[in-house]
Amino acid sequence: MSAMVKITEAAALQIKEMMKQNEEEGSFLRVAVKGGGCSGLSYGMGFVEEAEEDDHQFEQHGLKIVVHKEDALVLNGTIIDYKQSMMGGGFTIDNPNAIATCGCGSSFRTAEQAGNPENC
Repeated sequence: MSAMVKITEAAALQIKEMMKQNEEEGSFLRVAVKGGGCSGLSYGMGFVEEAEEDDHQFEQHGLKIVVHKEDALVLNGTIIDYKQSMMGGGFTIDNPNAIATCGCGSSFRTAEQAGNPENC
């Protein structure tokens, strides 16, 4: 399975550093979509020790990444980057499937999935 999510080199370096700090080296990075947020759906990223049966698995920049098959269509083509600014650093997520996003930048909806919007 080809990568449906692209992790930039800057994001991969930051994720690897986070794995090291949390003693999670060797874990998978799970990229997910969950219900909630202002626009109905929100992104999730975390570390897991094992992939699940319904996960798509791929590797980029030395990171092992998993995406559940139900999230794959919503995340297909998504680019995760890490940007540093005078205010600090943070991850940015560019999802071409999102038709609406929230001002907070972590909530979205697609034409097929509206999720369950909440107040910000």
